[in-house]
Amino acid sequence: MMKKRKTEWRVIVGRATGILVLLGGMLLAVGLCDAAAPPDYSVPSIFDPRSTPAESIYRLSHFVLAITGLIFLVVFTLLTYAVIKFRRSPGDDKREPAQVYGSTQIELAWTIIPILIVVVLFLATARVIHAIQDAPKPATALEVTAIGHQFWWEFRYPALGIVTANELHVPVSSPAHPAPTFLKLLSADTDHSFWVPQLAGKTDLIPNRVNDTWIDPRQTGVYLGQCAQYCGTQHAKMLLRVSVDSPEDFDAWVRAQSQLANQDTKETAGRRVFETTACINCHAISGTAATGRFGPDLTHLMSRQTIASGAAENTTENLHTWIQNPDAIKPGSLMPAMKLSDPDLDALVRYLETLR
Repeated sequence: MMKKRKTEWRVIVGRATGILVLLGGMLLAVGLCDAAAPPDYSVPSIFDPRSTPAESIYRLSHFVLAITGLIFLVVFTLLTYAVIKFRRSPGDDKREPAQVYGSTQIELAWTIIPILIVVVLFLATARVIHAIQDAPKPATALEVTAIGHQFWWEFRYPALGIVTANELHVPVSSPAHPAPTFLKLLSADTDHSFWVPQLAGKTDLIPNRVNDTWIDPRQTGVYLGQCAQYCGTQHAKMLLRVSVDSPEDFDAWVRAQSQLANQDTKETAGRRVFETTACINCHAISGTAATGRFGPDLTHLMSRQTIASGAAENTTENLHTWIQNPDAIKPGSLMPAMKLSDPDLDALVRYLETLR
């Protein structure tokens, strides 16, 4: 009998240890996610907020985790107590234990407490949603129209007359000099979702509907995001980059983007290739006959760090590959393979590299 009791206790201790190890692993994972990311950390995290909307969501997530964690501990404690207290003993006659019915206090407790928890979580969430969605727009705000395409981003600055793609530039904001960026979100084809975890929550882009979001980054740098709504074959590579610039750097970027495309007379052969092939039907270059809107505006192509909506670095080699065989970089994209001859391809790439 003593041997059987020891075996039962070993099983109980083993199971309890396993549960505690699992709980410890969960707490460790939360701690790692919550740790501040180093400056060169390339994976965006909702636990490293750099903007007011993201900070509000971060605080709400901690509040929700605290409540749900407390619920877990209470349930785990009661379950452990019940397993140990009412485990089968060697002398058990297998009769059903005494049942207690009609406890008004217990029934009130398991009815009222969950209702209170749901109400508190609802009110906290509604408060954050209201604060973000109904935030007043100051006179110093920058307005940007973001349009989702399969599978790239178009950014328009109506007041500045600038059109760019995939890499959004905004000024840094501070309490002393607030400069938030308000984004009008549109879709050109299907559902998309604008998400930069360190700057704001997800907001959908829906055809024939206008949605809005805003950010006020407090620190310069590049913040990564992507489409968070499945939108087709290359949804996973519909990436975006938000470059938060100092006021001086942002003003310099605006001046550069406001210029017409560089007209390098040495690359007339490449320009001729661009204007006499299907390129002109999809892309726009200011100061030329190219006014296409199906693809990104290429007026200042080489000012961007990436091509194919962040799928590849903006290098000479990648430009060659992207033009000649887009599926090698982004299978299923809507960019057609141009199938140019080597001389024409080289001339076209040299011309594109002058667009800064």
